[in-house]
Amino acid sequence: MGDISALQPVEEHVQHELGLDVEQILKQLTTIEKIDLLAGIDFWHTKAIPRLGVPSIRMSDGPNGVRGTRFFNGVPAACFPCGTGLAATWNTELLHQAGSLMGSEARAKGVHVLLGPTVNMQRSPLGGRAFESFSEDPVLAGYCAASIVAGIQETGVVASIKHFVANDQEHERMAVDSLITERALREIYTLPFQIAVRDANPGSFMTSYNKVNGTHVSDNKDMIEKIVRGEWGWEGFVTSDWYGTYSTVESVEAGLDMEMPGPTRWRGQMLLHALMSRKIDLETVNERVRQVLKLVDRAIRSGIPSNAPETSQNTPETAALLRKIAGESIVLLKNDNNALPFNEGETVAVIGANAKTAVFCGGGSATLRPYYAVSPFEGIANKADDVRYSVGCYAHKMLPLLGPRLKTVDGQPGVAFRAFTSPDSDHGRQPVDELLLDSTDMYFADYYHPKITEDLWYGEIEAIFEADETCDFEFGLCVFGTARLYVDGELLIDNETVQCPGGSFFNVGTVEETGVKKMSAGQTYKINVVFASGAASKLGDNEGVVSYGSGGLRIGGAKVIDPDEEIANAVQLASSVDQVVLCVGLNSDFEQEGHDRSCMDLPGRTDELVAAVAKVNPRTVVVVQSGSPVSMPWANDVAAVVQAWYGGNETGNAIADVVFGDVNPSGKLPLSFPTRIEDNPAFLNYRSEHGRVLYGEDVYVGYRYYETVKKSTLWSFGSGLSYTTFSLSNLQIQQKPGERGLLLLIDVTVENVGQIDGAEVVQVYISQRTPSIKRPVKELKGFSKVLVEAGKSSVARIVIDRKYATSYWDETRHKWTEESGIYDLLVGTSSRDTPLTGMFEVADTTWWSGV
Repeated sequence: MGDISALQPVEEHVQHELGLDVEQILKQLTTIEKIDLLAGIDFWHTKAIPRLGVPSIRMSDGPNGVRGTRFFNGVPAACFPCGTGLAATWNTELLHQAGSLMGSEARAKGVHVLLGPTVNMQRSPLGGRAFESFSEDPVLAGYCAASIVAGIQETGVVASIKHFVANDQEHERMAVDSLITERALREIYTLPFQIAVRDANPGSFMTSYNKVNGTHVSDNKDMIEKIVRGEWGWEGFVTSDWYGTYSTVESVEAGLDMEMPGPTRWRGQMLLHALMSRKIDLETVNERVRQVLKLVDRAIRSGIPSNAPETSQNTPETAALLRKIAGESIVLLKNDNNALPFNEGETVAVIGANAKTAVFCGGGSATLRPYYAVSPFEGIANKADDVRYSVGCYAHKMLPLLGPRLKTVDGQPGVAFRAFTSPDSDHGRQPVDELLLDSTDMYFADYYHPKITEDLWYGEIEAIFEADETCDFEFGLCVFGTARLYVDGELLIDNETVQCPGGSFFNVGTVEETGVKKMSAGQTYKINVVFASGAASKLGDNEGVVSYGSGGLRIGGAKVIDPDEEIANAVQLASSVDQVVLCVGLNSDFEQEGHDRSCMDLPGRTDELVAAVAKVNPRTVVVVQSGSPVSMPWANDVAAVVQAWYGGNETGNAIADVVFGDVNPSGKLPLSFPTRIEDNPAFLNYRSEHGRVLYGEDVYVGYRYYETVKKSTLWSFGSGLSYTTFSLSNLQIQQKPGERGLLLLIDVTVENVGQIDGAEVVQVYISQRTPSIKRPVKELKGFSKVLVEAGKSSVARIVIDRKYATSYWDETRHKWTEESGIYDLLVGTSSRDTPLTGMFEVADTTWWSGV
């Protein structure tokens, strides 16, 4: 796949010495020009002022790859593992390399500001965007964010860390008021942003949709100006989330520099009127403009041209790094009797709904068009000699996308798309645009054609489908707009006459309407879909939901199966082979922006399938693909369990590398897996209740709660196995002066007592012996991942700012407090396994703020 070392972590780029003279330009701008600079002009670009040499700059999603400027038919991109997968590597050096590749990808797409990483906290496994974020722990999340930000920004691209702050659920996300104590806000929710500022200085912040303690964050001067810019001394650019601006004067005074996307809703004439009526002073506007100009200056100096064409860089070096990251993200949760690694020469059955589907990322802002995506079946088939397959059961929320099975009339892979300015009742209409598409998931948020000047426009999809077996075949159609699907001229699905609201297209689309067609093996069928844009939708207003873009269309399909028969087929197959890989989990239908999950259960009859297969084959490994915890009632009955997350382009290859032992797993869980959702500390408070959500668990998030109340979990925070065995010993603790105060220098000897090379993560937890307030019994404060050859040992050194290791937030003084006293230092390989203990003393109580 290429040599990873050939992908330099730092690219040399020409830096333009002649940037902007920010203060001089600020003096020359007219008031109208200043106001124009404070909002985007479209979904991804800022306003240019050509007469003063101020170019437009480009932004793009997102957290696991650079989509570019188009949701619809975008330029292919590198897709990285999801946020929880990246955090599961516990490898800050590798994440720095990941950030550097993200920056390189951004440059290839002419992107000056990359909207990521996502640094929200995982209060609950049910969060719709939990997969985007790193962890339930703020220190791990902060170090991961800082590493990726540093990698991105060394390429000249600005990282926009998001979503500040407490954007931890999707339910009523634009309206909900997150009610959080000051202590929890500081110790849990703002801390990862603080660490990222301290260690990597991101050039941009993105505000969150929600309110915090009564005020939308984009209107919250205490959050933006007082904490981020004041206390932390940060001097960067602040943008809203898309359609996350809610005011004119308040947002400008709060420190929100940019309203996105454009055209403006809240600035423009409304801000001009506010200036004229003296509701806001010009100097406050000037400060916002100054931050925008500083960002433009930085963009110019990066050497990334304005409005550059978008290109791809699908190279062997890119593939090799993506494969390494995905491989290190995989967590081996269970491996009874060394069931893994499997033998490539023995027969293997690959079973499950995720086996032949490349589930490579979650949904929403994280979605992109990948260079390629390898399914688990493909990855395993590339290694093993005799691989067999059975679906076992269906587990989709919406029917699988039909695109990979379609061809155009002239035989090209994909579908023909045509756009019109008049409906299909106009029999003489001519297309204004014609495209060849490789996906049947079409979101037209940023679709543009100069001949389409109205919100209401029309489309048509034409393709050929060849049946590979005689069966009843079910087609599915969901739409933001209206649509009808025809098979050989026969109307099969009418999603126009009557429409029902669903969760598609950021909650403005319909449910999936379906229709069944009898098909014969080898026969071809003509598929036509007639579409009208979002303006034609009959769903009406969806309260609390913003309509993005001009429509969307999704076409899916699958054979109609007998569920009992498919499970029986899978069981029969499993009983006839030496070893079984069961590929189960979720996908972007379940984990996506716009809505949260309702439960932790795996979909459909997955649990029944796993139990049945495990009964007939003792060498059954279950590979789980999800971005957040799922329930596993069969965990005690299978030989091995592998958590594979959403692994990006190289998903299937990385899974196969671990299953067959080409990669020794070294991932660790970045969050706890509760046995039941009811065990989660946020269970009683995880949704909006009349516009409010109480963060009732306070600082006891995730393992902080489970460890304090001695609640067992299915899999503990920080846990993960290896194909070798490690022993920790010789804990040494020193205190030495550093730039920001005293440092803790912690050394631990890690011995590999097994037969193969491997990597272990040494985790350092702190516990205060006699705190003056209640505190969690242990809190992660540092970690180090070390590679150790078989039979050898290595010393892991962890360096921690002592004040960060010991302090809690004092709500009376509104400062961090480092109390005098004895602190226990607990060292191990998970929150539950800390065999080494030491102690250190803090002589005097001190209070501090800043970073």
